[in-house]
Amino acid sequence: MVIIRMSGGLGNQMFQYALYMKLVSQGKEVKFDDINEYRTDIARPIMLSVFGIEYPRAGWDEIIGHIDGSLRITHRVRRRLFGRKSLEIKENSVNFDPNLLDHDPAYLTGYFQTEKYFKDIEADVRKVFTFPDRTSMQLPKELEQHISKHQYMIEHTESIGVHIRRGDYLLAYETHGGICTDAYYETAFAYMRTRFPNAVFYIFSNEMKWAKNWLETRYMEPGDEELNDRFCLIDETTEFTGYLDMMLMSKCKHHIIANSSFSWWGAYLNENPEKIIIAPERWLNNSESIDVYTDNMIKISAEGKLV
Repeated sequence: MVIIRMSGGLGNQMFQYALYMKLVSQGKEVKFDDINEYRTDIARPIMLSVFGIEYPRAGWDEIIGHIDGSLRITHRVRRRLFGRKSLEIKENSVNFDPNLLDHDPAYLTGYFQTEKYFKDIEADVRKVFTFPDRTSMQLPKELEQHISKHQYMIEHTESIGVHIRRGDYLLAYETHGGICTDAYYETAFAYMRTRFPNAVFYIFSNEMKWAKNWLETRYMEPGDEELNDRFCLIDETTEFTGYLDMMLMSKCKHHIIANSSFSWWGAYLNENPEKIIIAPERWLNNSESIDVYTDNMIKISAEGKLV
């Protein structure tokens, strides 16, 4: 049996589930450990159910067995004498590792942020990650009205989905910081305006108050109604309805993404065959990240240079 340790928010959960689908297609028995990462009050919600996904969950005894974590005295003595016999396989980087698919039994930990793990079953993955109709989501009336209005505008304008990730990224600045800079977004905006003069930028962020102030300071001059009409802030969602952001992102015609699995999937699920996706040249500060990029992505550096 292979156990995948689920971790992170919706975007990471989707990469982990896509890996699950790949392993199952190889005939393996695969389950999820959705306990260890989600036991605290500050844990991010598991949101795969929005796609109607029900996944097999590993029992605690199965998890303990795979990581050799039993607290029984005989096991503790054996580990002290002979070392731990864990089946844990840790992802070394965000780049594709074909050998990872060969381990069985195994306890896999990582984010697996590349389509190379599931490229050959891409159609199946896209089918699974299909958002339901809004009517079946049973949203509160006011939220449904906001989302319906945004979706209509996105579908009837030259829509550019823009993701600005802050919040938790500021706490892990050494890994994620200094990548999606002001210069990155300014060059991305300018590039999109050149390609699409009537572009409307739909802003998604986990720190919308900051994003609004940033836009007003840099782009929204008082009385400049034409410029103001070029930006729309999607600010009605919360941590627990973030899947609506991804759904709306996927409806946009083009994308400016952050170094985030969340906006990666928002752009990936966009079915526009002519979509343009702008991505930061660097994904992480402490790891080379080549395979996270898809072939149709245009890269811009932190200094604002087209790569």
